[in-house]
Amino acid sequence: MAAQTRSHSAQTPTVAEYVVRRLAALGIEHAFGVPGDYAFSFDDAIEASPDVRWIGNANELNAAYAADGYARVRGAAILSTTYAVGELSALNGVMGSKAERVPVFHLVGLPSTKLQRAGAITHHTFGDGVFGQFEQLSAFAACASTNLTPQNAVAEMERVIDAALAQRRPAYICLAQDLGLLPVSGAPVAGLPLAQVPQPASDPSVLDAAMNAILKRFSAAGSQVVLPAYTIARYGLQARLSAMLAETGLRYATTVMDKAVISESTPGFLGIYSGVTSGPGVREAVEGADLVLDLGGTVLSDFNTGGWTDELDPAKVVIVDTDHVRIGTQTYGPVSLADVITRLTTALPHRDLGPVPPPRPVEVRGAVSDHISSETLYPRLQQFLREDDIVIAETGLCVPGVAALRFPDGAVYHNQTLWGSIGWATPAAFGAALAAPDRRTILITGDGSHQLTANDIGSMGRYGAQPIIIVLNNTKFGVEEVLSAQPGHEFNDLAAWNYHQLPAAFGCDTWYTARVATVGDLDNALKRAAAHNDASYIEVALGAGDIPPPVPAEELTRLYHMH
Repeated sequence: MAAQTRSHSAQTPTVAEYVVRRLAALGIEHAFGVPGDYAFSFDDAIEASPDVRWIGNANELNAAYAADGYARVRGAAILSTTYAVGELSALNGVMGSKAERVPVFHLVGLPSTKLQRAGAITHHTFGDGVFGQFEQLSAFAACASTNLTPQNAVAEMERVIDAALAQRRPAYICLAQDLGLLPVSGAPVAGLPLAQVPQPASDPSVLDAAMNAILKRFSAAGSQVVLPAYTIARYGLQARLSAMLAETGLRYATTVMDKAVISESTPGFLGIYSGVTSGPGVREAVEGADLVLDLGGTVLSDFNTGGWTDELDPAKVVIVDTDHVRIGTQTYGPVSLADVITRLTTALPHRDLGPVPPPRPVEVRGAVSDHISSETLYPRLQQFLREDDIVIAETGLCVPGVAALRFPDGAVYHNQTLWGSIGWATPAAFGAALAAPDRRTILITGDGSHQLTANDIGSMGRYGAQPIIIVLNNTKFGVEEVLSAQPGHEFNDLAAWNYHQLPAAFGCDTWYTARVATVGDLDNALKRAAAHNDASYIEVALGAGDIPPPVPAEELTRLYHMH
């Protein structure tokens, strides 16, 4: 159970107040959304809460993206939208959270029960007097859903919270406006902070069997390597994994999606594994190992494997997913990822494999008068990074460059590698910055993606978020140009924005802003941004010439039809 105690107070909370209070107990301090009349019971409860601050976004999709970014850093998030038009506008963002296992609690206010019983012809409907048809759509984007009443609110909140935290996926919580104002029935649950919520439980006998099978495979393997997945961070298992690697001496690599799931300064870190685009020596170390221990369920998608160019022998892979273990055709479950890591820490012998060869020193090139390019940009970003930075990279051409950087201790990386909805990163960086205001949040985004959601810059300024935003302006949807069989498509061209002027237009007058076209300009801008006591916004004028050549048609055919 996610909650373990029940609280009694002199004043019984309303259903809406209880929902907000119960989620706040997890440690969620912000709620992202757009107000709407059917959702006023939730909106009022959030605004009145001493523990949760309302964060208004430019639209519901942005709010969903921001909640996703917040939850990746804080562990869980609240998203609030109104019936139909609001919840459906947010749906793409919520589905991204489901795909990439991010627990977002989506609160949706419904028309009153009086309107629903009367079959009223009201706004946000098809005008047919029918209600409830959108609930099924929103519930599909979640791992658990509920329609609250005063009678079921306490029990149902525990059920959906348990499901969302067990699976690390969104939960859909809807509530009729009039019922939200009524007091809950039964004793409210106080709840626990997210860090104290127990990990999913294993069946003890099945866990023993799974461990015996894993250890048998280890003893028969001459060489082993670990592939820790992004779910290590979703379940807060970074410290356990770091301890296991330190005790066993095992080496590990990560895919792009899993980059910096633990510190990349760990002695056994080999680098990024992504098929033919792997870092130097990494592919050979991973694919040449006698045993590959997949901790958390590595996603072998196209963008995560260099276009499905991974050649992992399934017979050599032991998969420890979040709730089961799979070895060959044998599956063991329920088995918790946390329990397996803990048991491996003491069960495996320590192997002194010697230090991993250090990465090649970053070569910073370019004279101050040279026009900026990707070749001169990314080495400077490497030098710009600090310990504990939160780096958000948009889906697009910046991903290979950022993935190749070696992050300093404690720095983390987030990219929507699997869902890949362009525009995600700008609001996600907003959410991440609010989730950890004591850390630097650095957004690296292409201009095409940024145009989809740049209107949330105004919300960043309004609520005091202080990200460092680096917009790579190549005048096109660059990644689509690369994936096109032929260059020069008009549909990949963008409107010509003066990006560095956007913060001022959105009311962010205290931000540092700059447009840079030369290496010297970039060096100065990064120095100014690092020292500025507020948000910074740097437009990097790469130009269309910085886009790599398109992928040949035959290569596209191979990538998208080989599976």
